[in-house]
Amino acid sequence: MVAATAVKVRPAQRSDAAAMMSLIRELALYEKAPEQVTVTEDHFVESGFGPQSVWWALVAAAPDPGGEGEQIVGFALYYVRYSTWKGQRMYLEDIIVTEAWRGKGIGSLLMDNLIATAREKQFSGMMWQVLDWNEPAIGFYRKYGVQFDPAWVNVSLEL
Repeated sequence: MVAATAVKVRPAQRSDAAAMMSLIRELALYEKAPEQVTVTEDHFVESGFGPQSVWWALVAAAPDPGGEGEQIVGFALYYVRYSTWKGQRMYLEDIIVTEAWRGKGIGSLLMDNLIATAREKQFSGMMWQVLDWNEPAIGFYRKYGVQFDPAWVNVSLEL
C-alpha cells in the first residue's frame, strides 16, 4: 500500500464518478442499507458535473500502487444549504474513506480541506448528520469540537 502521506486532496472530476459511486455502495453496505442506493451513475454525474450542478466534492487520491495514475481512496460530497437564520452553510452529505485506508488520517485530510473550502466560500458554518450508532464517526467528529443537536428530528418524504 502507498503511504498515506502521498495522498492528495483535490476537487472531484467527472472521471472520478465511478470510483465515488463504488465508495457510496461501500458506505451503504457498512450502514446495512445497500438496497437504499437507488441513484444511477448517470444521474450522479449529471448532478455533480452537469450544467446545473447541485453538489461538489473533494476526493482523496493516492498514487496507484502499479505506478500509473491514481486511485480514489475517499471523498467528501457537499452542497450549499441556506439557513434563514445563518445564511449559506456547507451541508456535508457524505465523507467516505474506503475501509483499507481508514485510520490513516485520510478522513482528517478531507475534513480539514472541507473546512478550508467553507471558509474560502465564506459559508457561515457546516452541518451534517451522523448515525447514532456510528461511534467511530462520532468520535472522529468530536475531535473538531462539533455540537451535537438531539433536539431536531430527521424528516423525509419519498417521491
